[in-house]
Amino acid sequence: MNAPPRPPASFPPRNGSGLLASFGHAWAGLIHTVIYQRNMRVHLIAAVLVGLVGSGIALGLAEKVTLIFCVLLIFFAEILNSALEHLVDLAVQQFDEKARLAKDAAAAGVLVLALGTVVIFAAILVHNWDTVRESTDAIVRQVALGLPLTACVLVLVLPRPRPVWVDVAAFAVGSGLMTFQALETASSVFSALTAGLLFVAGAAAYQRRREQSAPRRAA
Repeated sequence: MNAPPRPPASFPPRNGSGLLASFGHAWAGLIHTVIYQRNMRVHLIAAVLVGLVGSGIALGLAEKVTLIFCVLLIFFAEILNSALEHLVDLAVQQFDEKARLAKDAAAAGVLVLALGTVVIFAAILVHNWDTVRESTDAIVRQVALGLPLTACVLVLVLPRPRPVWVDVAAFAVGSGLMTFQALETASSVFSALTAGLLFVAGAAAYQRRREQSAPRRAA
């Protein structure tokens, strides 16, 4: 008599299923994408630059909403693309042309959104060129503070081995620059966006270190 088939293995339980836990899982998905997806890191740096421009030049409400929506839409598309890649890899254990086409199509969707955002960003700058010319002092200030701030974010998201103090210093310096920038910002919304992106970069650096040290603790 044949033995009854074994039931499929159940997924390991998550640490909670409430609303707060759901936010935690979503946050973990965002940080995972920043850590392991190169394009997401590129989008993060580009979003910091957009935030610096928006906080340095006085834009109208429509322009602000458009830029923020474009940034969030690209993030959403990149996260969705990452999820699709994992799903395809899980379902297809060997090379398949349709799997490659599915990944390429998802990546193409992100590329189209990114190119569209660049066009929209350029159109907004051209439309507000008089405002840009009148904001010379603010632009100089944004460049002086924004370039090292962007460098700090870049250091935090780069997947390179480095001492802990480098990440701590990059986050501390970035936070200080962000504070100075927020004192005379043209838009508190864009300053908040830039500060949030710095926090995401810091969280990604922290999580990367935790994952790298986990095998050592287990050993």
